[in-house]
Amino acid sequence: MGRTLQKEYGQEPQIALTMPLLEGLDGVQKMSKSLGNYVGINEPPQEMYGKLMSLSDNLMERYFELVTPVPLEELRRIKAALAAGAVHPRDLKMRLARTVVETYHGPDAAGAAEREFKNVFQERELPSDIPAFRVPREALENGRVWLPRLLVLAGLAPSTSEARRLIKQGGVKVDIVRIDDSNAEIEPRPGTVIQVGRRKFARLEE
Repeated sequence: MGRTLQKEYGQEPQIALTMPLLEGLDGVQKMSKSLGNYVGINEPPQEMYGKLMSLSDNLMERYFELVTPVPLEELRRIKAALAAGAVHPRDLKMRLARTVVETYHGPDAAGAAEREFKNVFQERELPSDIPAFRVPREALENGRVWLPRLLVLAGLAPSTSEARRLIKQGGVKVDIVRIDDSNAEIEPRPGTVIQVGRRKFARLEE
């Protein structure tokens, strides 16, 4: 219709190239930063890899088709192998994540991100690059700090209300011990590791 209007106004009709919308990580709405279901092309390799590994299995084919250079003929073989149970969905997802990370960060970074993911989520080891965080003195009361406030200060939660929700849902660990009391207070000892979800970490320092 736009080309028709251009012609009526004496303009040269432009060529229109349309693309399908890419569903976000939730598999429901389109990928959008404002919806929080996105993978940013300038995100660190480990973050990008981890997000892609959180995809549901039924979204893998869609992502392979729209965001990787894998040829369509090979995608048909991948789909057939998946349907026949000849390949594990996790292995395909790892290939997808590695391919996308390699596109934006190169093969070395993709390989490192995959090794890091295996260490953290398959071998249950801690990441090698946990950011350090120092608790401000004003946040302490009798040498302890309210856990929801600590999560906000460390950048692991956007607000104390969200931090309380994450704690109640069992998504917060202190030194690999799950904490489900949103009123908990902890003593911020150097070396203590705070974990939120599967990918967010902070290590306390003096």
